[in-house]
Amino acid sequence: MENHEEEGGAGSEPHGKQDDEEAAARLEEVKKSIEAKMALRQSNLNPERPDTGFLRTLDSSIKRNTAVIKKLKQINEEQREGLMDDLRGVNLSKFVSEAVTAICDAKLRSSDIQAAVQICSLLHQRYKDFSPTLLQGLLKVFFPGKSGDDLEADKNLRAMKKRSTLKLLVELFFVGVIEDGGVFVNIIKDLTSGEHLKDWDTTQTNLTLLASFARQGRMFLGLPLSGPEIHEEFFKGLNITTDQKKFFRKAFQTYYVAAAELLQSEHTSLRQMEHENAKILNAKGELSDESVSSYEKLRKSYEHLYRNISSLAEALDMQPPVMPDDGHTTRVTSGEDASSAAAGKDSSALEAIWDDEDTRAFYECLPDLRAFVPAVLLGEAESKSSDQSAKTQEQSTEPTLESDQSQQTTEDTGESSADVGALQEGKTTEKGKDKEEKEKDKIKDPDKEKGDRKGEHEKEKLKSIEGTNLDALLQRLPGCVSRDLIDQLTVEFCYLNSKANRKKLVRAVFNVPRTSLELLAYYSRLVATLSTCMKDVSSMLLAMLEEEFNFLINKKDQMNIETKIRNIRFIGELCKFKIAPAGLVFSCLKACLDDFSHHNIDVACNLLETCGRFLYRSPETTVRMANMLEILMRLKNVKNLDPRHSTLVENAYYLCKPPERSARVTKVRPPLHQYIRKLLFSDLDKSTIEHVLRQLRKLPWGECEPYLLKCFLKVHKGKYGQIHLIASLTAGLSRYHDEFAVSVVDEVLEEVRVGLELNEYGMQQRRIAHMRFLGELYNYEHVDSSVIFETLYLTLAFGHGTPEQDVLDPPEDCFRMRMVITLLETCGHYFDRGSSKRKLDRFLMHFQRYILSKGVLPLDVEFDLQDLFADLRPNMTRYSSIEEVNAALVELEERDRTVSIDKNNNEKHSDTEKPSRRNTSNKMSVNGTEENGVDHGDLGDSDSDSGSGTINRDRHDEEGLGEENHDGGSDSNEDDDDDGGGGPVSDEDDEVHVRQKVAEVDPQEAEKFELDLKAVMQESMEQRRLELRSRPTLNMTIPMNVFEGSTKDHHGRVVGGESGDEALDEESGGSKEVQVKVLVKRGNKQQTKQMYIPRDCSLIQSTKQKEAAEFEEKQDIKRLVLEYNDREEEELNGLGNQTLNYMQSGSNRLASRGSTWEGTSGRGGGARHRYHSSYSGSGVHYSRKK
Repeated sequence: MENHEEEGGAGSEPHGKQDDEEAAARLEEVKKSIEAKMALRQSNLNPERPDTGFLRTLDSSIKRNTAVIKKLKQINEEQREGLMDDLRGVNLSKFVSEAVTAICDAKLRSSDIQAAVQICSLLHQRYKDFSPTLLQGLLKVFFPGKSGDDLEADKNLRAMKKRSTLKLLVELFFVGVIEDGGVFVNIIKDLTSGEHLKDWDTTQTNLTLLASFARQGRMFLGLPLSGPEIHEEFFKGLNITTDQKKFFRKAFQTYYVAAAELLQSEHTSLRQMEHENAKILNAKGELSDESVSSYEKLRKSYEHLYRNISSLAEALDMQPPVMPDDGHTTRVTSGEDASSAAAGKDSSALEAIWDDEDTRAFYECLPDLRAFVPAVLLGEAESKSSDQSAKTQEQSTEPTLESDQSQQTTEDTGESSADVGALQEGKTTEKGKDKEEKEKDKIKDPDKEKGDRKGEHEKEKLKSIEGTNLDALLQRLPGCVSRDLIDQLTVEFCYLNSKANRKKLVRAVFNVPRTSLELLAYYSRLVATLSTCMKDVSSMLLAMLEEEFNFLINKKDQMNIETKIRNIRFIGELCKFKIAPAGLVFSCLKACLDDFSHHNIDVACNLLETCGRFLYRSPETTVRMANMLEILMRLKNVKNLDPRHSTLVENAYYLCKPPERSARVTKVRPPLHQYIRKLLFSDLDKSTIEHVLRQLRKLPWGECEPYLLKCFLKVHKGKYGQIHLIASLTAGLSRYHDEFAVSVVDEVLEEVRVGLELNEYGMQQRRIAHMRFLGELYNYEHVDSSVIFETLYLTLAFGHGTPEQDVLDPPEDCFRMRMVITLLETCGHYFDRGSSKRKLDRFLMHFQRYILSKGVLPLDVEFDLQDLFADLRPNMTRYSSIEEVNAALVELEERDRTVSIDKNNNEKHSDTEKPSRRNTSNKMSVNGTEENGVDHGDLGDSDSDSGSGTINRDRHDEEGLGEENHDGGSDSNEDDDDDGGGGPVSDEDDEVHVRQKVAEVDPQEAEKFELDLKAVMQESMEQRRLELRSRPTLNMTIPMNVFEGSTKDHHGRVVGGESGDEALDEESGGSKEVQVKVLVKRGNKQQTKQMYIPRDCSLIQSTKQKEAAEFEEKQDIKRLVLEYNDREEEELNGLGNQTLNYMQSGSNRLASRGSTWEGTSGRGGGARHRYHSSYSGSGVHYSRKK
């Protein structure tokens, strides 16, 4: 170390002495040149010109003078002495102008200026008119127009000439040949003129001249001078006024500012061109020759201008101008810097690169290996530490240096685990020991061989352990199907890091199974994570993938499609991790588009599906990817692709570039409307229906009723399973707003018909929901069975027999079947008794004919039909042909016709006047209606308003089965829950019993009956006259058998009414008599005697009126009591004013069944209306019985 320092110190002393000597020599030369200039200036300012006699002694011949003048055109430092000798020997008095012209035309270099100054000084000292003539000649170079000479063709020569001339003028001014400094004022004024800034070449030339003038003549600008004192003495003697210095300074500063603005505009133009080139580069992948040449031209112009302005600023002791983002002005950007320009206008429209946060974290948030792995196991940290150790080891002794260098070599080249490094270190130390042992005796050779074998054995053992660990790690690689697993494996590999192991890993990653495409994303994450510290991993893998792609694309065979897809998807995944450059992806895509056929279509589509959206949404590649996608679609339209390839292309295109859709405009609704929608579509369920009903009742109905109706009809917007709740709300609101329920029913029926008229596919869900809603409204007694059957027949027959049949109901369309199935599944199970059962049977036969007309049905429709028939009519025959159905329908119609004839015949012999029901006339419906050409069967019904205001509309005649009659004058209705009716029924129930013929009564028999009746009555009256007046009116116990159920005789007449007095056989409809039981007492025995009394007998009429009056009085008392209880509970609970008329109505109907004169029809069993009212503290809640 000391020797090195001494050598360094000894070597530095000569260098320092040499530098000082050179500086002193240069200073001495500068002093000598300035002294020479000062002496020359004195000679020029006070020239001692020879007289005319002396000049005559010199050579004045033309030949000699011409030869000397020719030499003046080639002035240089080498010929200066010879030329000055020639000038001293000739007389140029008559050739001064020629000599000046030769000097002005001379092509002077910077090194020749001093020689020209010497020659001009010599001529100035000899010839008096030389200086003025020379000044005029030199000024012609700067002001050619004034002299009338033509401009030189070559601009470069002109610029060089001006530069050398200006330098010559300044030097001549310094040496006194030119005494007036005002000459430079005109020159500088012309050079700094703003008009010249419009010409690029002139501006560049002027900047060069001004910079040269500022460096050479700092004293003109009043700039501080640096150098020896003799400098100051020399420049002080120059004739430069203060005004001239101010002019020069102002002119230079003004021109500098203008030039800086010009530089800024040039910079802006260059940046704009760079952005345009970047757009073209992203769009097409390459620039045209014209674009490249124009850019290079502009770039060189900018660089030249910048250099000249910087030179001028340096000469003026000013800071050069700083341009924004100046680092990118001398190259075409690759797209990164132009990203904002490439997508500048559409930056707000660009979507996020990643669809969700998890995807973004997977591709962008990579684990930091330096935080998990020691730095010594990573290549970068190891190399740094090895370099530092090498520097410190160089300062140690040679033996230590040798061993440490060997260890350093091991660290640099090994890049392996700690175990392998120790092994290699041991190996190098063993080699050093072997060299020392060679000098020892040969007796120690066996020991040495044993040591070598032992070291080799350890080396092999460690290698085998490491290889086993790596193999186990590579075997786990296919099982890493999550982000955590692959990150853990990445960290574990770092502990086995070596160059050989990295190659094995890359090979294993490259050979991913071609069917395990889901592993590509995780393998790419592994490579991306390792590439942060091990750059060779990604480069090796990319090289292998690119080589494989080129091999497969050039092979042009239709084999190994899975391998091709695996390869291109791997490249796409690496692109999303920004490992594969976008240029590689575009080149692969371009190669596929150039030969857009067969497997290349699959490869291109798979590449777009993998990273197409990423590249399209990335600002730097969006334009180029958009152009590629347009090319893809044009190729698809031009080429006749098979359906599979066409679908692939469309899917890939729209995956990358979804179709543009306008932003959805949110409809602004008033707060009240929003609250209604919240109640109906969000809050409504089984547990909240009472709350929703109360809230709807509290709304301002004058404002909200139209919107409520609109929302109730939008049942398809809510849940399908909650349609019955909407119907329940309709039933609840009908108690308070009758017209609202009617409007709902009307609108639903209208919607059903509109759906049939339009038959649009988009309305199918809506139509199904409305059919379900209609069925639920029937369940809540808002529509009659006739409406349901009319809707069913309308669904089957609408549009048939018209020119639009194929449009309204195409042969292959089965949607009307779904509508019928929906409606019958909702309310069809109520049509299981009486006339409703016969109506449904008849409709199902028509429905089977419609089904058979459709041909082969889809399986789902067939299964739904099987379920429907199994539920409603499991024993009904399913016909297999239309002929069988038609035959069955003809037979049914014949039977109905026969029944109708019999009925008409019976009506001829029956009284035209019938007992009133509820004090109203009951009108019989017409037998059979026809709509759209289809016989709907006997749909006659008799409806009357209940008059009780209950939520559930009463079915009275057609609902309570016509066999059951009410007391005369009673306003109450029969309860459908107990009448055993299966659905709304018309007066066809009366017709059914009329079919059994009643024997005509002979007038003689009637007269006999009258006589027997009078005798019986007379006998009874006589017995009563004998009884005491104090005895009660009824002194006989009524036999219990009188209260037993009624029976029918062989004529079908009712025997044994519930009242024990009489029974009206209303079924027969044509009977003139009423059977009664008369109690007679013969002795101590009570007997009953059956009698037939005319129906219009005063006894029958008075008895019925009396019972009706008593029943009405009971009902009024019961209603008042219930209303009182209802009000009391509402006051206690404070929960609204919901009356319990529904329960009252049900009670009325139950009571009426026990006090009717006419017997029941014998149809007991299930209820038609399976809804009951359960009373709670908050009111009535309507639900269905299970």
